[in-house]
Amino acid sequence: MKRIAIVVITAGLVFGTSAVADAAPPTYKNCDAMHVDYPHGVGKKNATDKTSGKKVTSFTVNNKIYAANTKSDRDKDGIACEKA
Repeated sequence: MKRIAIVVITAGLVFGTSAVADAAPPTYKNCDAMHVDYPHGVGKKNATDKTSGKKVTSFTVNNKIYAANTKSDRDKDGIACEKA
């Protein structure tokens, strides 16, 4: 009688929780520090840049990171450290 080994591969699926998923969102000292990771800033979903110049639409949408860095949203438009 032959033995057959069955291997199940689940690509891209994660079961349980990980320390990374549970980690607090990063906070940044200033916009220069944020721009290293997010060159155009971070905003909450449905935020619209309010500026007299060209509107920034290329910011990263992430509600948790934005909430941790609202101090960097000086014009209170829902986008921290927006930059074209």
